[in-house]
Amino acid sequence: MSYTPINKVRIVTAASLFDGHDAAINIMRRILQSKGAEIIHLGHNRSVAEIVECAIEEDAQGIAITSYQGGHVEFFKYMKDLLDENGCGHIKIFGGGGGTILPQEITELHNYGITRIYSPDDGRRLGLEGMIEEVIQQCNPTPTGPLPASPGGGGEGHHSDYWEAPKKMEREVTVGRKKRH
Repeated sequence: MSYTPINKVRIVTAASLFDGHDAAINIMRRILQSKGAEIIHLGHNRSVAEIVECAIEEDAQGIAITSYQGGHVEFFKYMKDLLDENGCGHIKIFGGGGGTILPQEITELHNYGITRIYSPDDGRRLGLEGMIEEVIQQCNPTPTGPLPASPGGGGEGHHSDYWEAPKKMEREVTVGRKKRH
């Protein structure tokens, strides 16, 4: 059975810094697109700062990264840290690297807050389409309850201030050394 997202899902895809192996992420992004996800593909050899900045600016629900060059524990942890520092800890992080990411590293990254690092065993169990559907399902933004009460009063159900505030608000995004308004 194929999962169909209820809402639009936007995912940033890339291969990690110093990684020229982009075949896997290119296949993944094509399947993600065929399943209805909107993809912002950055290509290979991308830094954490570039990926995080793009995910924030594009209002993505998820980031999908392949990493075959080592240094993945630090790479993924730094990505989580930058997202959290910028108030975007809700953006989900997915990754894989074939057999280069060891089972104990996968556990460490999951414990750190990385949404999912896929192993070769996951690929055998779920298949590529199963992994992709899992990514889309976890990124599908579905409200789980009523919107918060308006800060200006009106109680639950009165949401005009809730929806107007983001239009009026300028948010500064700091990633690495760049500041954007």
